This record gives sequence, C-alpha cells and structure tokens, in this order.
Amino acid sequence: MSERKKIVFATGNAHKMVEIRAILGDLYDVVSMKEAGISADIVEDGKTFEENALIKARAVAKIAGCMAMADDSGLEVDYLGKMPGIYSARFLGENTDYDIKNRVIIEMVSKAKGAERSARFVCAIACAWPDGREEVVRGTFEGEIAYEQAGPNGFGYDPIFFVPEYGMTSAEMSPEQKNAVSHRGNALRKMRAILSNETEQV
Repeated sequence: MSERKKIVFATGNAHKMVEIRAILGDLYDVVSMKEAGISADIVEDGKTFEENALIKARAVAKIAGCMAMADDSGLEVDYLGKMPGIYSARFLGENTDYDIKNRVIIEMVSKAKGAERSARFVCAIACAWPDGREEVVRGTFEGEIAYEQAGPNGFGYDPIFFVPEYGMTSAEMSPEQKNAVSHRGNALRKMRAILSNETEQV
C-alpha cells in the first residue's frame, strides 16, 4: 500500500483540525502548519473569503513543497450589512474575547425581529498544489442571531448562532450534528469530492 499524500492545512486552530480530519482524514494525511514545522506571517489582504483562502494556501504550498489547503471563514449578519464578514476574526480587535464580540453583536441587532436577524456562517476553502493548480469552494450555514449566548460546544460565534431546524445554537449542537450541516463541513465535502476524483485518476 502506497504512502498517503500529505496536505498541510494553514491553521493552528485545533478545533478546525478535528473537523478537517473527520472529513478528509481517510483520504490524506492532514497536518497543521505547526505540525509541519511551518511558521509564516501571511498577510490576508483579500476582499473576499475566497481571495484570503487562496492567499494562505498558495503561501503554504510554496513553503511546504506539497499540497496545501486553507480556509477563510466568518459570520455574515444581514441586519449589519453582512458584517463582520471577512473581518470576523478581527472584529473589535483580534485579541478581543469572543464573549465580548458576541455580546456586542447581540446588542447591535437588538432592534431586529424574526427574519431580520438572519445570518450565516461562510467558509471558503482553497487547495493549492506546488505546480500552480488551484481549487476553491464555498460552504454556507444559514441561521439567525440568538437573543442570548448558549451552549458549551464550538468556538467563536457559535454561542450566538441559532439554528431554527435544530432549535438550538451551533454551540449546543453535538460535533456530529454540526459537522453534518456546518459551513466548514459543507465546504470540506465539496473539496473532498474534488480530491477524491483526483486520487482516482492517480
């Protein structure tokens, strides 16, 4: 049996790596930048989730000399003109605790009712090969902003992202439930389909 190909995923986020390996781990040996011994200060100056994901994937593929993957994700709140969007991680400052960010967003949409509170998580995933080939996909997860934070699971904006079909926030969902419907899960499955096709052709 031949050795599995390696993908370096441009993240140091342990939560993301669990989700990524759950969906791609049987196809590839997926390692984080840290696990691959790569340290790079990559400037994400794109104007879209897709552009930022590609910037990161290209940079890591060049350094690693193998397939690299990266994602850029964030929360779009319709009442706030789709903000914080690509600035989700930097909203109120990168080092600001998400408990504060979440409380501020709840306050910002306090006058919104029903459908006005619609929101979505967006995730763009890019894959870059050393030979210059690239693929990028987008996944979304529709919901609305909750009236209060709830749930011990997940991270980031999960405690304020209410999912009507489940009657709970994404932070109250089990990892299995969340992976089945999440923005990153959707994008990873789209990328998996592309990579599966590639491995069959090798």
